[in-house]
Amino acid sequence: MLGCTIRIASLFLPKAKRWVDGRKNWKEKLDSIPKSEKIIWFHCASLGEFDQGLDLMFALKEREPTCLIVVSFFSPSGMDHYQKRKNCVDYAVYLPLDTPKNAAIFIQKLQPTYAIFIKYEFWANVVFAAKKQGVVLLSVATLLRKDQVYFKFYGGFFRQLLQSFDYFFVQNKSTFALLQSIQIKQVACVGDTRFDRVLANRAATIEKSNLTSFENTLFSTFLEGEKAIIFGSSWREEEGLLLALLESGCTRKIIVAPHDVKEENSARLKASIGDKAIRFTAFSDYRQQQVLILDTIGHLSMAYRFGDIAVIGGGFSGKLHNILEPLVFGLPVIFGPKVSKFPETEQPLLEGFAFKAANTSEFLEVLNAIQENTADLSLSASLYIEQNAGATHSISTHSMFTF
Repeated sequence: MLGCTIRIASLFLPKAKRWVDGRKNWKEKLDSIPKSEKIIWFHCASLGEFDQGLDLMFALKEREPTCLIVVSFFSPSGMDHYQKRKNCVDYAVYLPLDTPKNAAIFIQKLQPTYAIFIKYEFWANVVFAAKKQGVVLLSVATLLRKDQVYFKFYGGFFRQLLQSFDYFFVQNKSTFALLQSIQIKQVACVGDTRFDRVLANRAATIEKSNLTSFENTLFSTFLEGEKAIIFGSSWREEEGLLLALLESGCTRKIIVAPHDVKEENSARLKASIGDKAIRFTAFSDYRQQQVLILDTIGHLSMAYRFGDIAVIGGGFSGKLHNILEPLVFGLPVIFGPKVSKFPETEQPLLEGFAFKAANTSEFLEVLNAIQENTADLSLSASLYIEQNAGATHSISTHSMFTF
């Protein structure tokens, strides 16, 4: 059903077409991977999960330099953009449609020693085929909720799926307890590997900060020594807050990175703001505009270094973007109210350097309050990240990896 739906969609939607085209000749692509080496296979739904597993890939490659790191993706966005990260991936492939036949062929051709599934990607046929062929099955950065099918009275098949894994390295205590409740004992609560990722990104960004690069020069020219309010991965709702902020008389510099950087959306955003905005790709026309639109991919994480407050997109739709990226640079964060599925928001909200805003008036009120106490909030945000790092080391040195 899924395959038919996507194939029909591929006639109209470019992303669906890339999904279909990327899986052509997948068997032959697997045949090109050498079988003489120890293969560590990571499966990631998309780019976010790839980032979540990236530091573990580096750590395992350091422990066993001769191993091959193979990454499979479900989504085209992962395959299209993972190369933009510094990485140690030897081969990247699409995961074929999850049928019993495809799964058996995939595992037989790849012959991985370890299969590492990131966060909550559990494909039943692939998992069962790997288990049957003696592959060590690990789930990393696991995040589960009590309302999921695994924990329902009718979820026996799905519990069997989870029980096939050899070990779980989970993000939080609630996931640990949920797995224990269905008799899964091979579990360690190690935290979220994304803390290690954003710390590594901060270090790399700071290392590059003294370089005379186009990006550094552009941001420095735009800001003229000021700090910016950053709208990170904004959707229409966050852009509405941005427009309200401008209408309120705010004269501060603002950097906005829309979630969708396609030309049509970038042009729409520029038109909605008007002459106060300049696009990153048209910065040669800079005339002291107030708003910089990042109509590119890959510059948001760098931009956070130039900010002091971040407004994070996706909180109005339940698709919250990564709040750890700005927090590591000491930026207090504001987001919409629908964040119950994002446990990383709980402690920042509790400690008072993250804020929810359900509407424009709440947003402007919260923003004013943050600006009165930015220094203390910045310190709390940075310390939070540093105190929660270390999951990658706990996993990579675990006895499950017998190098």
